[in-house]
Order: sequence, then structure tokens, then C-alpha cells
Amino acid sequence: MKRFTYFASALAATLLFTTSCETEDPVTNDPPSGTGTLVVDFDYVWAMAGAPFEMGTELYHPMTGDTLTYTTFKHYISNITLIKNDNTTWAAEESYHLLDFSDPSSTSIHLKDVPAGAYTGIQITFGVDSARNVSGAQTGALDPANGMFWSWNTGYIMIKAEGSSPQSGNGAFSYHLGGFSGENNCISVRSFNFPNGDAIQVDNNEQLTVNMAANPARLFHSYGSVANGAMMHMPSGEAATMAADFNSWVQLTDAF
Repeated sequence: MKRFTYFASALAATLLFTTSCETEDPVTNDPPSGTGTLVVDFDYVWAMAGAPFEMGTELYHPMTGDTLTYTTFKHYISNITLIKNDNTTWAAEESYHLLDFSDPSSTSIHLKDVPAGAYTGIQITFGVDSARNVSGAQTGALDPANGMFWSWNTGYIMIKAEGSSPQSGNGAFSYHLGGFSGENNCISVRSFNFPNGDAIQVDNNEQLTVNMAANPARLFHSYGSVANGAMMHMPSGEAATMAADFNSWVQLTDAF
């Protein structure tokens, strides 16, 4: 009798353990799968961090002493690429974007189908790469109808800044900065690490947001006052310098 009781108890314990194991979720170490969304948001400051950049408002430039009132500020970014924690990359397809400060929707870029995984940084081309500058009429952000293409010169205006200033000879300024080769190259390719060297995880159907800051006052960092020349509508070394000064200041402020 004791033998039967012991056997029955052992059988019940075994069944209970088996049932318990069957109801628990299995533990796996499978890598993340699926795709998420990348959002790149651009904010604009003036001269010093924290001072907002505004259109139609007099802005004082602390380095040149000029007063500038912007009516237009546009610039291109392209070839957005995420850098994974194993140093491989994911490049967004057909990634050409015209950021127009007067259109807030254009300064927040949404890219879908980002493969799930851990990412440590981002690479951005400021301007339009040389191949697309010589590819003829195009569509979308690269459509000449956007007013950012020199049909007479074959090439894109990488940055357009227009407005008024009492320091200008005629009261206005108009800088159309372009050029993609040699000393006239206005294109910059920059890589940014995510804050604190952290890897940001992209999971299926989730979103990675990257916040960037840009400073239009930097156009005049080396060039100086608009009194030095208030109009620039063709490739030149001076245009390349203005573009480089603007592009080099852009900062990644947050990623999450």
C-alpha cells in the first residue's frame, strides 16, 4: 500500500511539473526582427544655443553686428544612414529631403522600414550628392519646380537664405549656395554618435527619433557682414565656405 501511495504521489508531482512547464512562455534569445520607423527632427537656433531662429523677425548677429530679417531659409540633406553597433549600416532608399523653415512638416523626416536592431549613430549628407547634380530633371524633393536647381549651371542650390538687412547696399540679401566639386564643393558628409555612446534599439513597429539642431547664423561665421557682398548666385569658394560653416555646426541633441 505504501508503495502504491508513493508511486501515485510521484506521478502527480510529475504531471504538475509538466503542466507548469507547458504553460510558461519559452525563454529565447532571438535577435529583434521586423522593421520600425526613423524620425529625424530639425530645430533651428540663432547665434547662441537657446535663442530661437525666426522668420520675419529682426535678428542680431553678435559676430558681424548685422541685423538680419529672413524671408527664406531652405537647405538639402540626403543619404541618411544608420550605423549599427557592429559597424554595419542601413541606408534609407531615395533619401533626398528639402528642409524649408517656413514649412514645419518638411523639417521632420519620417523614414519607414528601418530593420530592427541596435544602432549607435547616424550619418547625413548635407546637400545633394554629385551624382544627382548631373542626373537631369528629377522628381520629389529634387524637382526643379522647388526653385533649388540651376538649370543654366546643372546643379542644386544646397542652401538658400534670403531676406533684408540695413547693412546690405540695397537693403536685401540673397545667398544661393551651390557647387559640388573641387574648391566650390558645398557638400558635407557628417557622422554623429548617439548621446553617451549608447546604442538605441529599434524594435518591430516602434520608432527611433533623432533630434538635430542647426544654426543659420553660422553662414556668416567666416564670410562676415552682408556688407561684404549681399548676393551670391553661383558656385564659388566663398559659397563653399559659407556652406561648410553652416554644416559643421549642426549638432545631434538627442536620440530615443
